[in-house]
Amino acid sequence: MQLDLDFDGRHVVVFGGTTGINFGIAHAFARQGAHLTVASRKAENVEAAIADLRRHGGKVFGTTADVRDFDAVGAALQASARQFGPIDVLVSGAAGNFLCEAKDMSSNGFRVVVDIDLVGSFHVLRQAHAHLRKPGASVINITAPQSFVPMRYQAHACAAKAGVDQLTRVLALEWGAQGVRVNSISPGPIDGTEGFRKLMAPSESEREAARNAVPLKRFGSLDDIANLALFLASPYASYISGALIPCDGGGALESVKPVLESAGAQI
Repeated sequence: MQLDLDFDGRHVVVFGGTTGINFGIAHAFARQGAHLTVASRKAENVEAAIADLRRHGGKVFGTTADVRDFDAVGAALQASARQFGPIDVLVSGAAGNFLCEAKDMSSNGFRVVVDIDLVGSFHVLRQAHAHLRKPGASVINITAPQSFVPMRYQAHACAAKAGVDQLTRVLALEWGAQGVRVNSISPGPIDGTEGFRKLMAPSESEREAARNAVPLKRFGSLDDIANLALFLASPYASYISGALIPCDGGGALESVKPVLESAGAQI
């Protein structure tokens, strides 16, 4: 049986969809013919993303919004719905992070990450609800291993991502009767992303240690995450909701801290 992942004419919204993992997801849906909306805080990133995504030949709309601003998120989603109608697929992936030990972290530093990752996710999901196709919509939150694996220097991200995963579960319960599915993807070490470079393996020795710590002995790619998003949004996943799915080569199955610390990696 050939897998049919055709999204021709379906409305897909990707928040944070102009860089990194989320941009890879946007490209995947664009290649499958979706009517695509990408939203991000920086107008220059939105403009560049639109130009790149349009080379796939589909319709692309871009809008700016800071996920911390509830009203701005609502306005962005209303504009998107005016362009392409009800939302068939919503990807919420805005995130922020930095390395800092908890005892040295300021209240503002902790709050900024929680506001972007957790409160921002709530804003996107809450404001999108009115525009989701019912029944049939698929909501995908992009979370992280920090949601269930405690990591040094990541108290803020661990707390925020754990909240996002619980939000996924709650909304799967509350929105299921309307025919809306809600799931989380937890990417592992995805090569070529800014977050990977900053947080995981800035030097070659750290890269090698990080790679060897993954059971599959390789880093993930943008396509690995994008393909999982396509599957979760497709009819082949029509009975999957409330799932928290790692896409990490098995990395979350064992502690990688001793291996990474032996190479000097701060994680």
